Amino acid sequence: MPTEQPVSTPTQNPQPAQPPTFWQSQRENLQILGIALVLALLVRVLIAEPRYIPSDSMVPTLEVGDRLVIEKISYRLRLPLRGDIVVFDPPAQLQQLGFTSDQAFIKRVVGEPGQTVQVHNGYVLINGIPLQEPYIAQPPAYEMEPVVVPEGEFFVMGDNRNNSNDSHVWGFLPKENIIGRAAFRFYPLRRAGVIGAATQPNDTSLTDATGDSSSLLMQE
Repeated sequence: MPTEQPVSTPTQNPQPAQPPTFWQSQRENLQILGIALVLALLVRVLIAEPRYIPSDSMVPTLEVGDRLVIEKISYRLRLPLRGDIVVFDPPAQLQQLGFTSDQAFIKRVVGEPGQTVQVHNGYVLINGIPLQEPYIAQPPAYEMEPVVVPEGEFFVMGDNRNNSNDSHVWGFLPKENIIGRAAFRFYPLRRAGVIGAATQPNDTSLTDATGDSSSLLMQE
């Protein structure tokens, strides 16, 4: 008895494949571009972002027009240290003077929580001990009475001490206002490189006359 054979049914009026439209052909490229933009945004928000220097308040360390990379990881792991150059949103005191919340400042951390900061006879004193600061433009030409840095705040100054709108003018910087740390200068190319923190040589603590010690740390 013959076996049954499958019967094929030919399609009726087969239609030729339609070429993809322009948007269909570009869909994959657009998806890749979207992912790249999201990743770039996440890097900027969470890890690092570029900034430029608009004023001479950090001369001679940073000059007008310098382009920097500001990293945002360090201060999730530790507190800012004296010598760190930090970028920050203006605190309430500056906003009351007319600065907007998106006008970032850049300064050097000079005083940490609990330390006493004073400016006297051309020196910045921490707990009564003058800092040696070879990185500044000139010694400060003003006097400032001793102030104690509150918990959770910092005393910041520009390296161009006599042309800097900093903590000696408007007060202390809250930690929550700090955006990140200036880590690398990428422009101009002739001065590109890592921006290191300035520290006191051969010392890790400052002790005043009473014997109290504190950790040694070192714009506009």
